[in-house]
Amino acid sequence: MPFHGHRYSEIMPQARKLFRVVQKMTKRKPYVRSAYFKKDKIFFDYFWTHLNNKSLPDRSRRLTYFPCALELLRQSKQEPLTFVSTHDPSAIHHQFTGITPNKYVFAVIVKQERSTGKKYLLSLFPLS
Repeated sequence: MPFHGHRYSEIMPQARKLFRVVQKMTKRKPYVRSAYFKKDKIFFDYFWTHLNNKSLPDRSRRLTYFPCALELLRQSKQEPLTFVSTHDPSAIHHQFTGITPNKYVFAVIVKQERSTGKKYLLSLFPLS
């Protein structure tokens, strides 16, 4: 279920609280296990940096779907749209598409490094 609220000051505390729960599950770097990638770990190294480069209204728009994105990564076995970016040919990007209970469509981008195979949550955003 997406977070309630429209302003960044309402949504960010909810997102940080949920992220702290994820952080407490491990002693090292926080991650979620993905059903599609056969329970491989997806780390958050790039997500918060990428999010902080956005404007406040865009951050709140994206963070609204944070709990839905985590659930999508944990449970979805659907085939994602996979592509190689021209800006970063050393990585493969996977775009998962999800639908919230109130029928909003959103996307989650996971970056996979070709050399190591490590996966990182890169971005999430609404499609509608």
